[in-house]
Amino acid sequence: MAFDFSAAARRCQRTGLVTRILIGMVLGVLLGLLAPGWAAPAGLLGDLFIAGLKAVAPVLVLVLVAAAIAGHQAGQPTHIRPIILLYLISTLGAAVVAVAASFLFPTTLVLNAPPVGGEPPGSILGVLRNLLLSAVQNPVKALMEANFIGILAWAIGLGVMLRHASEGTRRMLFDLSDAISGLIRLVISFAPLGIFGLVAATLAESGLGALAGYGQLLLVIVGCMLFVALVLNPLIVFWKLRRNPYPLVFTCLRESGITAFFTRSSAANIPINLQLCRKLGLHEDTYAISIPLGATINMAGAAVTITVMTLAATHTLGIQVDLLTALLLCIVSSLAAAGVSGVAGGSLLLIPMATSLFGISADVAMQVVAIGFVISVVQDSAETALNSSTDVLLTAAGCPQDVQLPGQGSGAVRA
Repeated sequence: MAFDFSAAARRCQRTGLVTRILIGMVLGVLLGLLAPGWAAPAGLLGDLFIAGLKAVAPVLVLVLVAAAIAGHQAGQPTHIRPIILLYLISTLGAAVVAVAASFLFPTTLVLNAPPVGGEPPGSILGVLRNLLLSAVQNPVKALMEANFIGILAWAIGLGVMLRHASEGTRRMLFDLSDAISGLIRLVISFAPLGIFGLVAATLAESGLGALAGYGQLLLVIVGCMLFVALVLNPLIVFWKLRRNPYPLVFTCLRESGITAFFTRSSAANIPINLQLCRKLGLHEDTYAISIPLGATINMAGAAVTITVMTLAATHTLGIQVDLLTALLLCIVSSLAAAGVSGVAGGSLLLIPMATSLFGISADVAMQVVAIGFVISVVQDSAETALNSSTDVLLTAAGCPQDVQLPGQGSGAVRA
């Protein structure tokens, strides 16, 4: 009896995307551990998936934000300001959590790692300068380099100017936005294969033994991120919604956090988040701006990484940290995190700027960065999952309308 591929495809389509991703993840773990020699070819699937997301995300953000602003009707409310405030609260709160955990569970490092390359900014003014320069970058170059600050700036400018364009011009912009959204859905449908390849290649290349020497450091970092995801962020959402926040929290972690964990790029996860916001029934004019903005400035996970790694360096060198300096570190880490690029490992090169608060030399700081790259297979994945899922979570909390949770009727969560 011949195998019916069309029937198998239909059954696959009826299976939820998250379920298919989990199946791909399990198969990837098995391949990476049991047959690592086959993991490298499988890794090509993951590379193609990430490349596809990264290729279409900049164009999507440019067109979607410009269309949302151009189509905005006078007097129609958007809710960007409260969402930005939630972003800031979450990031600063994450830094405070990291400071508390670092004092409760002090961690020391073995600083014998070779220095790594890269040019970290010298101060918070350097971060702000880079952000301003990114905002006025040539739009073609911004699209080519996936500079989302520059893309957002041009999209907002174009959207404002096109608000007074003819109806036909704005209709064409909306149609282009719908077409690119269709391409995104096509790319996302290959997520299970991409996750399968990413998991297999990562386990085959790094294994689990490479992380054993940094167990306590990883526990502190990942523990802080879990606390932010499961305690701090739900408290923020409850403050806004006055309802049980966990159905929304778990939906965001499941449908955004899982893919972000493996793509390790907030920028690459923008299309996933936009689709999730659409599924949740959020206000399109709002999430079209807040999601790409969040991928740029909402970096609670990065604030945790910078803070924990910096305080681990001070504990190693025997530097005493008083409360006032710890609070200053929280502020610096939060501002620095907002300048992190939305790519894998983006937060690590900002560690030297934070360690400079304590007079730690650049050579020692870069050794700390090198340790960060060793543990990044877990640290950066967890960081991106927290950052990206929080973008959707806080966007939903800031939109005062019904949030439709998948599989439920209307009014599942009232914002």
